[in-house]
Amino acid sequence: MENKNDWITSTWAIFLLAMICCFLWGSATPSIKTGYELFGIESSETLDIILFAGIRFFLAGILVILIQSIMNKKFIKPEKGSIPSIIKLGFAQTIIQYFCFYVGLAHTTGVTGTIISGASGFFSILLASLLFRYEKMTSAKIIGCVLGLGGIIIMNVHPGSENTFTFTFLGEGLVLLSTISLAVSGILCKKYGQKYNVVMLSGYQFIFGGLVMIIVSLILGGRIALVSNPTAYVLMLYMALISAVAYSLWGTLLKYNDVSKVTIFNFMTPLFGVLLSAIFLGEVEEALQLNKLIALVLVCLGIYIVNRKAKAVLK
Repeated sequence: MENKNDWITSTWAIFLLAMICCFLWGSATPSIKTGYELFGIESSETLDIILFAGIRFFLAGILVILIQSIMNKKFIKPEKGSIPSIIKLGFAQTIIQYFCFYVGLAHTTGVTGTIISGASGFFSILLASLLFRYEKMTSAKIIGCVLGLGGIIIMNVHPGSENTFTFTFLGEGLVLLSTISLAVSGILCKKYGQKYNVVMLSGYQFIFGGLVMIIVSLILGGRIALVSNPTAYVLMLYMALISAVAYSLWGTLLKYNDVSKVTIFNFMTPLFGVLLSAIFLGEVEEALQLNKLIALVLVCLGIYIVNRKAKAVLK
């Protein structure tokens, strides 16, 4: 008898759902930068940035639980014994990851930030294969990761300029740290998802993580002024939906599939991010630079190699 969850291990399901997640995450970068402008948040106002992020994720968690409760026709509460897992996920997936990402993004461009964020696929495969031993490291995975990471390095090289390699801790460094935190959270999600409902975990870790960020930033002096432009609040709701939808889908994919088959698609996030940053942030010139285009080609090639080798396994 065929398991009702078999469809989510099929090639088309992994591809479609992972691409939806990567598109949503790719759209997050221009959305965040636009949000800074609409709410009048300066890149130097770290506490305001953290408050902005905390509000987004708290709303995301509420949306996840609300939607899931409506679908199940009963309120979804934390499962027995799940609180420690929710707290650990909250720190890795929300607090640490997005503290680094939001502050880092305020000190680099949208194009650069989204391409670096794609490195999470590389770290996820390394952690799953070498540290947590969930699967074996293969030549295809190594080649795919090397190509993806190579693309990120090339993206930061600027031939002919005074600084041929651009990398600052407050900018690119923090964005890179956020990708490592994302990779760790993906592994934890797979681990805890074997015991608990992954959507429940996703919703409550967002509520916990967002609430911690809000409280800490407010205590330390973070503030966001109310604005009269309704677009600002619509954008905030959209950013909350990005997290609510993408992480719920991603967690479900990780629960039923090998980490490498899913997380390799993280390298697609930069593709969407670069295109959307070019369109909405006016970074067309940067997006069309030769090193950015080479980086995207290498990233896509890495994804192809990993999934081409996996065809015999995926059905």
